[in-house]
Amino acid sequence: MFYIMIAKITQYRRGPIETVLIAVATFLIGFSLDIHAQSESGDAVKPSSRTVLITGANRGIGLELARQYAADGWRVIGTARKPESAGELNATGANVMQLDVTDQASVDRLAQHLSGQPIDMLINNAGIQPLMWKLDEVDFDEFERALSVNAVGPVRVTRALVPNLRSGKVRKVINITTNLSSIAENTEGGFYGYRESKAALNMFNKSLAMEFGPEGFICIVLNPGWVRTDLGGPKAPLSVEESVSGMRSVIENLSPEDNGSFWTHDGKQMPW
Repeated sequence: MFYIMIAKITQYRRGPIETVLIAVATFLIGFSLDIHAQSESGDAVKPSSRTVLITGANRGIGLELARQYAADGWRVIGTARKPESAGELNATGANVMQLDVTDQASVDRLAQHLSGQPIDMLINNAGIQPLMWKLDEVDFDEFERALSVNAVGPVRVTRALVPNLRSGKVRKVINITTNLSSIAENTEGGFYGYRESKAALNMFNKSLAMEFGPEGFICIVLNPGWVRTDLGGPKAPLSVEESVSGMRSVIENLSPEDNGSFWTHDGKQMPW
């Protein structure tokens, strides 16, 4: 319609009024096209324009996170210690990259490969669960490995990827923890190595939130619940699909006021 308006106006000799009318019609055409383009592209941060990096993504919760985010249109970077054995992760369409969170050289290679690429969200999921129920059962090598993977690993990875996260639009860091890391809820003891390493992760998250919150980061620890995975075992009440779907809902609805908090997969806050 605006093109017809311009055509009719330009049939006559242009005076000041005609010139103004042409300018107005041209503006309206541009405005209409811009609105149409926005309706086609959606919000400024569409899922298809977002990138999430998930550590320990070759099995269990990490694999399901990769599946669900990829299915929702996110660009997924999934890490595994042995990418050649990550067939299911490859099948999700994720960009599979090698990473051992306990190896600084491996972390540095990942950061170098991703240099200059915005990452909207980092999910520190890689973790291990040593089975040590009593103090005299503690294997100190396993204890130290749990600390290295569960507590120090996320520190290494997050520090390396801060420049990428600063370039992203979402700026969320999600640290996967456990209810067993809650001091307030430890009424049974046991789980040596696992409780301590995840409690340390919680404290790292709190410090991270305090440091980077002013830059618009939202950093939380998130408990997936007791899930039927290799770690959780067959008696766990939650399927991995249920757990991840719940966690994604929590993540999506986070606000700046939630920075530094401790959540469960079903949207409840946990005591420290």
